[in-house]
Amino acid sequence: MPDLIPPAVILDKSQMAENIGAVARVMANFGLSDLRLVSPRDGWPQERAWATASGADWVLDGVRVFSTVAEAIADLNTVFATTARPRETRQPVRTPREAGRVLYDDTASGLKTGLLFGGERAGLETTDIALCAGIVTIPIDPKHHSLNLAQAVAINAYEWRTLILDAPPPRFREAEPPASNALLIGMYEHLEQELENGGFFFPPEKKRSMSQNLRVMLGRAAFSEQEVATLRGAIHALSRGRGRVLARMAAERAAKKTD
Repeated sequence: MPDLIPPAVILDKSQMAENIGAVARVMANFGLSDLRLVSPRDGWPQERAWATASGADWVLDGVRVFSTVAEAIADLNTVFATTARPRETRQPVRTPREAGRVLYDDTASGLKTGLLFGGERAGLETTDIALCAGIVTIPIDPKHHSLNLAQAVAINAYEWRTLILDAPPPRFREAEPPASNALLIGMYEHLEQELENGGFFFPPEKKRSMSQNLRVMLGRAAFSEQEVATLRGAIHALSRGRGRVLARMAAERAAKKTD
């Protein structure tokens, strides 16, 4: 196999240790090893996971646990959210094969990638999907669209593996690589705070959906680290300029009162 780092697999709010073990098993089948858990229902570690992993102990031994999806994907550059449910976000939707191609190209270019899977019952929150570069959905028959967690991971991992075995040439990149999710989330939070200060989020109950839409729009741009720094500088300049304008207006009002 080429010296490539396979995508991380992130399980959000997984409920059963047996499912985590089954996921570890299929990850090992297809050469993936970076398993990350976000707030597993029964905590971690769980002995039953090792019992169902069929010897894929190295995957479970290396598990890392996070409190939020944002923390779990902070060091990754390209993450796809896997879901079968229609969402209100306007993000690219790909099949596992199409997503595998993107993940392979990005990995071959030196980027860190991942696949995000939701819990067995509730799936993924739209706010977490908004942090991803797009959506992966499996084209199964609508007459019976139920897949368990390990099956979904296996299908996506298989598509990655076929690209590794075929070893096609990676896409040529002239542009800078996209920024990590940690930098992007910092930019989102910076912008949202300044918009909050400026009264943009009105009415208040719309703030969550408005923030989510902003993150999706900005996420589609695939900002580089330098572009993130530039945009944050622009946000800072605008907020500082608004402060100067308000200060000048206050001074003018005070001067009129003294006259």
